[in-house]
Amino acid sequence: MPRTTRPRYRPAAPLGGRTPVGSTRRTSMIALAFLSPALVILTVFVAWPMLSALRLSFTDASGFGREEYVGLENYVRVFTDPDVLQAMGNTAYYAILFTPAAIVIALVLALLVNHPLLPWRGAFRTALFVPFVVSLAVAAFAWSYLLDPQIGLLNHWLRGAGIQLGNVLQDPVLAMPAVALVAVWKSFGFYLVIFIAGLQEIPGSLYEAARVDGASTWQRFRHITLPMLSNTLAFVMIVALIAALQAFDQIYVMTGGGPYGTTQTVVMEIYTSGFKKLELGFASALSYVLLLITLVLSLIQFRFFGRREKDAQ
Repeated sequence: MPRTTRPRYRPAAPLGGRTPVGSTRRTSMIALAFLSPALVILTVFVAWPMLSALRLSFTDASGFGREEYVGLENYVRVFTDPDVLQAMGNTAYYAILFTPAAIVIALVLALLVNHPLLPWRGAFRTALFVPFVVSLAVAAFAWSYLLDPQIGLLNHWLRGAGIQLGNVLQDPVLAMPAVALVAVWKSFGFYLVIFIAGLQEIPGSLYEAARVDGASTWQRFRHITLPMLSNTLAFVMIVALIAALQAFDQIYVMTGGGPYGTTQTVVMEIYTSGFKKLELGFASALSYVLLLITLVLSLIQFRFFGRREKDAQ
């Protein structure tokens, strides 16, 4: 009778096994092929213009004739030119008006439309989000007619109530709040959706436990809602601040930077310097200063909210 040999024991292969080198290289090439269209677009329309603008910021480029290297002269002018300093002050004022108002209105409305007892919540959310879909330039045109002292409906309604508003867009005191109001009306719907998403991530058991312990509505908001929304609030604040620093569309349409330069923001100054005065080098330097200011403010907010999150843990 022939003797049968027992098969030798082979240990089980590790999960997943080893990926052949050729397969890894082929996968990387396929991934690069899929990414290449996006990389080409980013290189042509983002990276290359940014590098070109950085080069121009050290020259006296005007778009015509030869360019001469001027070193840091454009950057020194950014912090010494009276028009630019006024534009920076106007931008800061606009950010102070726009950012808190947009965030507070969006958060309050998010709390209201997220309440489970509110009927037609979907309809309310859609109606509040609609202004964000409208183009800011179109909204600015519409609000310009609403605020018109002769044919504007808003002035007509206020006159019926005994209030004479006048020409708001030509008033040095009221022009900036008016354009900030248009931006708040246009943008709060976007922040509203983000806040609703953050509120829906908060476990309902926390609110139930707080109610059992006798916590009031304000205490539940302060000790549960706000801490749990810290990351969402940080994101919304950064996005709103960046939008405020880049204010241009409604100001260009409604006031053109006037009256007397009271609504001339940094981006408006970049547009005026680059396309009207043909000072492309100076406009590029001002653009990079604005970029640096935006990065610094964003990092400060990230550190502040990151520290608060660590303290909460």
